[in-house]
Amino acid sequence: MADFTSNFWNLFVIVITIISILACGVFLYFLSRTKIQVKDGKVETTGHTWDENLQEFNNPLPRWWMVLFYLTIVFGFAYLALFPGLGNVKGVLGWSSTGEYDKEVAKAHEKYGPIYAKYAATALEEVAKDPAAMAIGQRIFVNNCAQCHGTDARGGKGFPNLTDKDWLYGGDSVAIKTTLLEGRNGMMPPMADAVGGPAGVENVANYVLSLSGSPHDSIKAAAGKELFAACAACHGAEGKGMTAMGAPNLTDKIWLYGGTVASISETINKGRAGVMPAWKDILGEEKVHLVSAYVYSLSNK
Repeated sequence: MADFTSNFWNLFVIVITIISILACGVFLYFLSRTKIQVKDGKVETTGHTWDENLQEFNNPLPRWWMVLFYLTIVFGFAYLALFPGLGNVKGVLGWSSTGEYDKEVAKAHEKYGPIYAKYAATALEEVAKDPAAMAIGQRIFVNNCAQCHGTDARGGKGFPNLTDKDWLYGGDSVAIKTTLLEGRNGMMPPMADAVGGPAGVENVANYVLSLSGSPHDSIKAAAGKELFAACAACHGAEGKGMTAMGAPNLTDKIWLYGGTVASISETINKGRAGVMPAWKDILGEEKVHLVSAYVYSLSNK
């Protein structure tokens, strides 16, 4: 770790940068000393010939080009003096991208802070009825939550639909806000051994499908009913789930990972691990309050 905390790399960057700029200046100087060479009445060329008679003369660059190149060197040194660019040298102006970001955040907080504070002091159910608040909540949702739940909040495989009445941890305002603030870690352990191996997995999968009236093999479902007892601790004896544990209701035909024998068997064999990140440190409680109200409004028109 000493290589990353010593001052060597800082000096290395400074030396390489300065030498590179000076080398450009030296190179330009010698180019400016080049004169048009005429020998035996012929202008000197670089020796390259194309298309039989097309030759490249060894002429110096136009003076105005040289001036522009010298100006870029002056600009480079001026920039490095004013702004950070030489290792950890901060520059005369003390500018930094972090400082600019902090200024923008402070400016935004000064402008929008009172708006967020007003909504944060209002009951979430009341905020959900405010069109202006919902417009703000929707923008925050699209910028931060749509990557998983979609811009329409209808989710996808492995990501819950937030517009229906099916909630793993409860759909009231308190539960939704708690989910956003603290996050959730859903864990479905592999259950193949607990239900008797491959045959048992298929039987339980068919029994689970029978709970919602989905197409299934009735003989295998009957065999899987007794084996389902291994799953009842979380999903309940009737398969209606348990919001305290985030265990889904298996009787409503709403499937997070698919409602086929193959997908349910995969879940039983391999288990599932769903993670909903906590947003309290990313958005702050005031913005979370608005997003929670927006999500609540999606299923409580």
